Formats: sequence, C-alpha cells, structure tokens
Amino acid sequence: MTEVRVNRKAAGRVASGHPWIFSSDVTDRNGALPGAAVKVADSNGRPLGTAHYSSASQIALRMLSHQVEEIGRDFYLRRLRAAEDHRRSVVCNTDAYRVVHGEADLLPALIVDRYADYLVIQTLDQGMDAAQQDIASSLEEIFHPKGIVARNDAAVRAKEQLPIESTILAGEIPDSVAVHMNGLTLAADLLHGQKTGIFLDQRENYLAAAHYARGGKALDCFTSTGGFALHLAARSESVEAVDSSAHAIATARDNARANAIANVEFREADVFDLLARYASARRHFSLVVLDPPAFAKSRHNLDDAARGYKEINLRALRLLPPGGILVTCSCSHHLSEPLFLQLLAEAALDARRTLRILERRTQSQDHPILLTVPETHYLKCLILEVM
Repeated sequence: MTEVRVNRKAAGRVASGHPWIFSSDVTDRNGALPGAAVKVADSNGRPLGTAHYSSASQIALRMLSHQVEEIGRDFYLRRLRAAEDHRRSVVCNTDAYRVVHGEADLLPALIVDRYADYLVIQTLDQGMDAAQQDIASSLEEIFHPKGIVARNDAAVRAKEQLPIESTILAGEIPDSVAVHMNGLTLAADLLHGQKTGIFLDQRENYLAAAHYARGGKALDCFTSTGGFALHLAARSESVEAVDSSAHAIATARDNARANAIANVEFREADVFDLLARYASARRHFSLVVLDPPAFAKSRHNLDDAARGYKEINLRALRLLPPGGILVTCSCSHHLSEPLFLQLLAEAALDARRTLRILERRTQSQDHPILLTVPETHYLKCLILEVM
C-alpha cells in the first residue's frame, strides 16, 4: 500500500475526528494513483490510518479507517451492513430511506438510498468511484434488490475529474417506483428525479409540520413532488402547493391522485413573485411551508444567499396572522443554524411579527450527523408561531 505523508496540521485534523485532508497539507504523495486506498502517515512516518486518495480534488485524502488495513469488498460489506443495522433501529413507516450518508457512516463520498426493492448509489470521489463494483456487489448480497442505479450526475464529481452520468449497474429500473412513506404512496423517478429520486431527508419533518396544521388554509412553497402538501392535506381545509418546475408539479398531482387527496391545488409559479403578489392582495394562510433549494452552494455566495433567505421568509411572514405557523427550512450547509435564526429574527422585525420557536429540527435520522464532522449536518427546519 502506497504511503502518503501529511503535515502536522493534517494529523491534528484527523486526531480531532475529521476525515478530510486537503491537498495543501500533503507533503509526499509517493506516486499514489487516483482513487487508490493508501496508507496515511504523519511527517515522522507515524501511521494515521487508511484513506482514499484523489489526484484532482482539494480534498486529497478521505479517511476510511484509523487502522492501516486492506480496503476491498470485505471492508465495504462490513461497513454497509453496519449502516443498514443502524437504519433498522431508526427508520419506521417507510420503505424509502437513506442507507449510507457518506462520512456519517464512515464511508466518505458514498451515498446509498433505498426505494422499496431498488437502490440508488452515488460515488462522489475517485476512490468510491473506483470501488463501485465492490459496493454494488455488497449491496446485492445484503438487499437482493431488483435493480441498482448509479446517479452519478452530481456536479461535485467534476471536481474529481469524474464523468457526470447515470448508469444502471444491476437489474432493470422502471420509469417510476412506488414507495410508501408515513401512510402515503409516492412515485420516485430514480433516473431523473430530484437528488436520487425524491427528498428523503424531510420525512420526519413532514409529520412534524402536519401536527401544526389544525384546519385552515396552508401554503407549501417549493413543493417539488408534494411531500409537505400531501402530509398537510388531511389536517387542513385546503392546501396550495407551488413550484417552478412543471415536471415536479405533474408528479405531485399524480401523487395526490394516487392517495385520493382532493383538497390540494398545485400551481406552477415563481415562489418569490407569488409571495409578493399574495402579500399585496392581503391573502392570509394559517400555515406556510418554505423548503427552498440550497441558496448557498458555497461560502463565496453566502452573503447573497443570506439575503435570499431573509427576503423569502419576510414575504411568507406577511401572509401569516397571529396564531399562524411558519415551517421554514434551509438545506445549505454553509448557512449555519445561528445565522439562519438571525435572518429569521431580522425578517420578523421587518414584517412586524413576533415569533416563538415551537421546534428546531434537522434531517431525518437515516441521514445521521457525525459530531466531529459539521458537514454532515446540513438541513435546518424551524417551526415557528406568530404571536
């Protein structure tokens, strides 16, 4: 196994529990090949463990183990079994969930999602991409799926000089897979849908939001395939669900029909413009959901993203009377929860609303958060009441 040496800063980072070592902290690559599993050592030759090496990314090494050990099919099989064992303890009322959440399952740069009898994987660095066949073989042994698809169309792969593509690794993948979540039947497009098919990380937040829908009219912004809207329907007089994607709205309507839900109106529109029009028309809702895409794709555009988050929450608050509920989310890792709370406070002051926090939530438990790796905590979901 090739030995890659790193400086004191990198060794300290590993000792602090973070698995990433940056290219600038590598002192000797020793001819390591792209995607290879390598032995990592400090400047004195003391072994730090085993990592995947990337020749292209700023993250040159992602630690797989604090031991120097062989990384092959047996290794992946053990880690994948451990990940699935954890899901059995935290996942209920669904056959669609995340099996592997990258670093949080000690398998950095690997995503595995289950949709009933089908699996979707993403290999997001050179090392996991090189191990794709071992991973797929291990998943077949554990789950015996009808099909496995690699949704390697994530833009982050470009930083690894990997192709942007989607391929079927095993079996056959239908155009739509029916999954069950919280008593609802939803359609998942594994080859072309958002993320790996549908949004799995909000599953527990759907139920939390529905708890506060106590009659009245609800507005679900950025509804995608209807997740929040369909959960709110049973406890609301009516729900209006908005998204700018015609394809997403069509799928959401299909989901409503599949569940015999008739009190949701789906609308294709720009959410920012729609909220401004509704405020001008003095429309009111008893509950508003904001679940936008990530505004902050990187630290470089955090200021612009912060303005966007404040503005959209300001517009939503103008639609809520006293007693109204705001469910507002951010899936931008770079926007911390303290900053998100600050932006909401500023929006509330500008809208002349007094808010109290009912719940501070995050992603579903099948998307675990590793205490020493803040990047694994990306989703913030706050439920607030207008006083």
